[in-house]
Amino acid sequence: MVEVFLLETRAKILLVEDEPLISEVAAEALEEQGFIVDAVANAFDALRRLQRGPTVDILFTDINLPGGMDGTALARRARELRPDLPVIYTSGSGAATDLPHRVEGAMFVSKPYDLFNLGRLVRHLVAASRMRVGAALSA
Repeated sequence: MVEVFLLETRAKILLVEDEPLISEVAAEALEEQGFIVDAVANAFDALRRLQRGPTVDILFTDINLPGGMDGTALARRARELRPDLPVIYTSGSGAATDLPHRVEGAMFVSKPYDLFNLGRLVRHLVAASRMRVGAALSA
């Protein structure tokens, strides 16, 4: 029964990327894989989207963002609003896998990333999150 629910509900990704070409290519590829993508260029726009309600299933954010708030700070603020929100960080600058301020359970994907594998990771994280929420509701 849970599998049917997961297959019928399209996951919504909040993509936070300040490079327009990267954002466009990533959004298009993820949409082709069946996701709904809401792309924004900075952390403040992302927070506004998150504050509108619980319609985002996963946050996929670049670490280096313009405007005074980076991706790690965004993820911390997002988790204040939604403690169960899956987070994937990305960066093209060095080995950012050891981020001292990343949120618990967050994943890291280095740029340039394989868009097919990114889609698989998103599906996995969203399914795990939905199963946790479903288990909590039935308990």
